[in-house]
Amino acid sequence: MAFNFKKNKTNELIQLDMERIPKHVAVIMDGNGRWAKKRHLPRIAGHKTGMDTVKTVTMAASDLGIKVLTLYAFSTENWKRPETEVNYLMSLPGTFFDKFVPELIEKNVKVNVMGYIDQLPNETKIAVQNAVEDTKDNTGMVLNFALNYGGRAEIVTAIKNIATDTSNGKLSVEEITDKTIDQYLMTSNLAPYNDPELLIRTSGEERISNFLLWQIAYSELVFTDTLWPDFSEDALKDAILNYQKRDRRFGGIKE
Repeated sequence: MAFNFKKNKTNELIQLDMERIPKHVAVIMDGNGRWAKKRHLPRIAGHKTGMDTVKTVTMAASDLGIKVLTLYAFSTENWKRPETEVNYLMSLPGTFFDKFVPELIEKNVKVNVMGYIDQLPNETKIAVQNAVEDTKDNTGMVLNFALNYGGRAEIVTAIKNIATDTSNGKLSVEEITDKTIDQYLMTSNLAPYNDPELLIRTSGEERISNFLLWQIAYSELVFTDTLWPDFSEDALKDAILNYQKRDRRFGGIKE
């Protein structure tokens, strides 16, 4: 089965192989501030428009049959930003979910949130918990937000928990494997789709920024110059097409 679409610039007809759609796609949503600056707008205007892009990309991903869409919404390092910007970013989950949860329910999309949620402002925490609760019975795509998340912190937390369970006799050193570590990470409840096959970063930056450091060991990375507020359904399909052209060998050799 194939899916045809036209690329924006050339109007060229592109065909996606629907049998090879990545099951888990992760996105570093970058460029909201630069998008706003180019238009002589405050940075929060970029974040507001970026929220609309989340909706567009979520619906497109669900239609393509993606099982998990993980979006890097706020990192453990983002607290260093100006207070007014951080406060606005913390208000976005409430605004977003108030508008979007009914459509998510209609689309059978389930909301999941990973990160250090207990450190969030109370109103943000409540908005997140309500969205998770309201969509918990949905059985379609998982919309997974990384909120107050950092890859190194996640690994440190996992190591501490493994050490505690080893000390308590719940786990032996010999039992610790890759799969054991998977079970102690924040993506454990996404199984069997813990690890993204495709990681996309928008805005032209080409770095990982402390995102899913364990999980992306063999992910295909696609970097695009498109700023997140301009990222579209076709841009998502173009990234997937790029992924489908790759030869994924996982360290081995195909004869």
